[in-house]
Amino acid sequence: MTNDTNTNNQAGGNSAPRKSGGFGGRGRGGKGGRPEREKSEFDSNILDLSRVTRVTEGGKQLSFRALVVVGDRRGRVGFGLEKGKDVQIGVDKATRQAKKHLIKVPMQNETIPHRIICKFKAAKVMLGPAPRGSGIIAGGAVRVVLELAGVPNVTSKILGHTKNKVAIVKATFGALEQLFPVRVKADLAPKKATVEKIKE
Repeated sequence: MTNDTNTNNQAGGNSAPRKSGGFGGRGRGGKGGRPEREKSEFDSNILDLSRVTRVTEGGKQLSFRALVVVGDRRGRVGFGLEKGKDVQIGVDKATRQAKKHLIKVPMQNETIPHRIICKFKAAKVMLGPAPRGSGIIAGGAVRVVLELAGVPNVTSKILGHTKNKVAIVKATFGALEQLFPVRVKADLAPKKATVEKIKE
């Protein structure tokens, strides 16, 4: 009888850790054993999502067009315009395109270096420097682009008579690409200096 009791106790003692070990292995990868996703360094915003059709000999082909703007809020920003058979496919393709075509926005004294006007089709966008503490004085698609670019202080205005977000975004990026740091050139006389300005 004594031998049987000891055998049962040893078997029971070995089974308990096995049971608890099963629960312990579940938490190795975090919650539910799933690995945690790394957070992307870019923030994205879907500015426009529309259905488009293409007429072919076989009939109409329906697809979705997505306009996505991505930026790291530290001076880099890009946009993508792509189509897909599904909404998610179009958004993913536009996001990948935006990350491949990033531009660097030059900034001086927490604002853009100079005033600039850029026109794309019917859209005309004006960007100008603003004093420290002003914030982003803009609206619509221009504000989204400037926020994702990380420009602290800037003023803007849409001069064209259009509400097409694609044209406004392209005009805004055209203006940002033409920005350059303002340099001071010293003449022979030390008291004189000339500042380069953009030609309007």
